[in-house]
Parts: sequence; C-alpha cells; structure tokens
Amino acid sequence: MKNALNAVGKYFKDFGTALAKGDIGVKLSAVLMGAGYFARKQVINGIIMCLVEVLFAVLCIGYAAPNLAKFGTLGTVQFEQVFDPLTMTSTVNDYDNSFLILLNSIISLFIIFVFILFYISNMKAVYRLQLKKENGEHINTFPEDLRMMFNEKFHITLLTLPAIGIIIMNILPILVFAVAFTNYDQQHMPPNALFTWVGWTNFKNLFTSSVTVTFGYSFKKVLVWTLEWAVFATFTTYIGGILMAKFINDKRTKLPKLWRTLFIIAIAVPQFVTLLLVRSFFADNGIVNTFCNSIGFTGFLKNIGLVPSNLSYIPFLTNPGWAKVMIILINIWIGIPYQMLVATGVLMNIPEDQIESARIDGANPLQIFIKITMPYVLFVTGPSLITDFVKNINNFNVIYLLTQDVFVTSDQLLANSNAKEIDLLVTWLFRLTNEYYNYKMASVIGIIVFIICAAFTLVTFTRTIKGDKEEEFQ
Repeated sequence: MKNALNAVGKYFKDFGTALAKGDIGVKLSAVLMGAGYFARKQVINGIIMCLVEVLFAVLCIGYAAPNLAKFGTLGTVQFEQVFDPLTMTSTVNDYDNSFLILLNSIISLFIIFVFILFYISNMKAVYRLQLKKENGEHINTFPEDLRMMFNEKFHITLLTLPAIGIIIMNILPILVFAVAFTNYDQQHMPPNALFTWVGWTNFKNLFTSSVTVTFGYSFKKVLVWTLEWAVFATFTTYIGGILMAKFINDKRTKLPKLWRTLFIIAIAVPQFVTLLLVRSFFADNGIVNTFCNSIGFTGFLKNIGLVPSNLSYIPFLTNPGWAKVMIILINIWIGIPYQMLVATGVLMNIPEDQIESARIDGANPLQIFIKITMPYVLFVTGPSLITDFVKNINNFNVIYLLTQDVFVTSDQLLANSNAKEIDLLVTWLFRLTNEYYNYKMASVIGIIVFIICAAFTLVTFTRTIKGDKEEEFQ
C-alpha cells in the first residue's frame, strides 16, 4: 500500500515538475496537447494528440454533458404514451430512461478520468523530450517510434488490447456499485418508470430486521450458510482429493490406472448434467427414495427421529437440514476427482530424500503424511486452495441446479426477502434479479460478496506467500 501511494505521489509530482519547469512548448501543451511535439518537430505525434483532444471535446459536448446534467436526478420526464383516436396511432413523449442515464454517465466519468491520466502522461512525455533536447540526445521520429513499438517495446504493444478490454470491463462493476444507491426495482423499472438515488438506504435495509423489512434476518442466515458451505465444500474435496491420490498412487493399490480413469470420467461429464440427474435421483419420488422405502431404511429413519412421521419419503432436497447435508455430500462426489488430479501431480514431486530420512528416523506413515506430505502439499497448492474457497463462496451451479423448483422455504421471514434456507449470497442475488427484479438489493449483496472475497483473498495470500519456505522443501 505504501509503495502504491508513493507511486501515485511521484506520478503527480512529475506532472507538477513538467508544468513548472517546462519551456513554452511544454506549457502550451497544457492547452493544445500537440504543441510540445510540434516544438520538437514531431509533427505526426502532435497531430495525433490534437485529434485526441478534439475527439474528447466532441464527446464531452455531445455525449458526456447531456448525460451528466441528468446524473443528479437520473431523469425527471416520465414515460407517457397517448393514443390519438383520429389517426389511430400512439405517440410517445421524449422521456428519460434512468438506466441509460446512469450507464452513460458512468461511461462519461470513466472517459474523463482516462483522459485526465492521458493528459498528465502527455505533459510528462513532452517534458522528457525537452530534457533530451537540452542534453543533446537523439529524439526519435514517428517511424522510429513505430519501429520501437514492434521491437524494444513490443511487450507493451501486445498488452495494449487486453489492457483496454480489462479497463472496459471495469465499467460493469462500477455500474453495479452505483445501482446499490438507487431504488431500481420492479416498481421503478425503466423505461416505463424512473428510479432515483436513495443514498445508503439499501445498505441499512440489508442489516435491518423488522416486521416490514426482513433483509437483516435473511442476510445473517444466508451469510452463515454461505461461509459454512465454503468451508465444508473446500476442505472436504481438498483433503478427500489428497487422500484419494495417496490411495491410488500407493504401490500396494491394484489397477491404479483403472481407478484414476473412473474418477476422471466424473470430470468429463458436464457438471450441470450430473447435478440435474442427481436431483432427479434424490427427489421425493426419485429412485433413491424408492429403494430406501423398499429396504425399510425410511422407516428406520422415522423411528430415530431423522424423518418426520407424516412423510413417506426422505426429504433429501426439500428439508433445510437434509438439503444442506446432501448438497455438501454431492459436492464431495463431483469435486474430489479434480482435486485428486491436482494432488497427484504435487505428490509425485515430494522430495524422496525427506521421506527416506523420516523413515530412517522411525517415523510411521501417518507421521510422514502429517509432518512432510501435508505441509508440502499446502505450500504448493496454497494459492489454489484460496481460489477454491472464493470460488465456493460464489458456487452458483451446485446450489441452484440441485434445489431450483424442488426446495420451498418454510421460513416466512426468509420468503419476505425472497431468500431460502439453502441459498448462498450469490444464488440469493440471482433470485432477486432474475425472479423478482430487485436490482437495488442484488447490487448491495454483490458489493458485500466482493468485499468478503477481496478481504479473504488479500489476507490469506499475504500470509501464504510470506516467509522463506522454498528452502525448506528443496
């Protein structure tokens, strides 16, 4: 963080130096961006900078200004359609579209921000040309600059398009962040209706529990289950994959290639196909319940109190407790094969001399696994483990495909917030947008998910990569 602040400070300090110590050509560049290049006889570069400046001015006047003028209210003219019985036609007024105003305003602000950075960089560039001239150094012509972009600076040329793509994609998260401060929902749906700014109201509602607003109650329950799910889903598949890899790669295991192939087949089948089939198997009238009834297992579960006496089936995916357990177990089944392949590659690279030394010292297989194997695997796969945890926080497929159109919440407070007991934050977000068009609260939840994932990633990555553990496993 300190290095980043220093870099930002130096960036603006260099701009101030260029503005203060620059000659007439540099100072004129503050008004006409190409002036500094014209002064060094770099005519083509000067023309390009002037064209960029003109294009920016045109965008500001024709695009940014009209949208930013309405940014504070997000529109005031309501959609109206009037039918004329004489002409038998309908006329629509020149109405405001709040969503387009918001989107175009964010894009405009983004363009202005990028131009300011470009403007500062241009001032620093022409000042560097001045210093080169004063020191008697060679100043490249446009063809020489062009050749340099395909030689010494070819890496910059290659990264330009991907960098532009990433910058453009950053507009979308900004839009989600902005929607969280509006009342954009089903009652305020453009173009037929306007929405406006409401400040921090939506964030307050997310942490409020009352008779009319139950988002606070729902958020706590969904957040707790999301974190429980992420922990269980990550570590069960991670540890299970390591143990399975150890078992298959053990010298005493017969037909290891067969076992490995069988597990790989589970990866080869598309996950959504597997989950939909499993959902059918464990349905209330599915094949698993039929089999359990036929062998008397359902009756046994009734006797010990795990299944309500009024049910003739096991509620694998329709009861909150059963559904959560089944979701974790099914995820183990579909997640272990992938982790097994990752662990296989890591286990094959454990230094044999450490294992042999431990055996000579009298360590048993369990001690070797705990003291040598697991620390080495954790060191190598630590970043992957962190990624898996964050991925499971946002694991939409498993939860949604297993429970959609099957699980019905019995908690009225959750239902009032359009949530379910088995929802993760991401599935709740999806339900709010796709089924109930409550974009404002979905945006708030999206921001919370981002904060949780970003904080966890930063903290754990910092702790994982610090130290000097490479030498320990050499």
